[in-house]
Amino acid sequence: MMRSLLLAAALVAAPAAAQHEGHATPAPAMPPAAPAAGGHAGHEAPAQTAPAAPAEKLGTDLEPGSGSAPDVPTDRYADRFWSPEAMARAKDQMHAEHGAMPYSMIMLDLAEIQIQEGREGYRFEGEASFGGDINRLWLKSEGEGRFGERMEALEVQALYSRAIDAYWNLQAGVRHDFQPDPDRTYATIGVEGLAPYWFELEGALFLSNKGDLLARIEGNYDQRITNRLILQPRAEANFAAQDVAATGVGSGLSDLELGLRLRYQFVPEFAPYVGVSWERKFGDTARFARAAGEERTSKGLVIGLRTWF
Repeated sequence: MMRSLLLAAALVAAPAAAQHEGHATPAPAMPPAAPAAGGHAGHEAPAQTAPAAPAEKLGTDLEPGSGSAPDVPTDRYADRFWSPEAMARAKDQMHAEHGAMPYSMIMLDLAEIQIQEGREGYRFEGEASFGGDINRLWLKSEGEGRFGERMEALEVQALYSRAIDAYWNLQAGVRHDFQPDPDRTYATIGVEGLAPYWFELEGALFLSNKGDLLARIEGNYDQRITNRLILQPRAEANFAAQDVAATGVGSGLSDLELGLRLRYQFVPEFAPYVGVSWERKFGDTARFARAAGEERTSKGLVIGLRTWF
């Protein structure tokens, strides 16, 4: 009897022995499917998809070109309520307020006292302009001298200026030198503008009524130390194609001036400054200066004001 009960219990427990902690024995794995033709073992061949159509380029994504600008739209809603005469006046006013109106400026770029080796002198450079963005009239003047003595140099230029791109202007006109004696009148042509990295440059050729050919290159750069404190290096070089003994100018590089000025801009229109200036004459210009009892090289301090309105 006991043997029969033990045998029955063993038969009941046999299926449970095939289980482990409540989990059924996994079914045998199926053999892997054969790889598709051309694929790697164990991987299915990727599905073939059509390439996506490229997105249409618009606006600034388009390649640069020289095509004409699109036509200005003329279907203004206000045309339904206002006469053509009233709309024409409004259009002219809008153009004037967005770049077509004339404007003017007067600037004293340099107005300074020079202290050079115990001698005090003065110097000024200024300009005035009137016109629009493309065409302008420029008046330029500069001069220098010693206190209590006759002015050493004084010139005035009247120029027509036309913009040749966003940063450069072509200028042409006349220049007249009142000093030194004898006076001279020159036909003038040059360029003026803003070079990369914000260098202000100017170059000009001058042909006098006596056939003398002169040239001038000058430039400056405003290095902002703070929003109000500005350090400005300046350079100017003058050249001549021939000796002009009457005015003390020699051929080649006649003179070079370098300066460094530190100004404090209380407001953009009012900026006093201090600095140093160095000048040297070269070649026959230096020889003419020595013959006249002048120094070849001069240097000194400057105190001045830059203003415009």
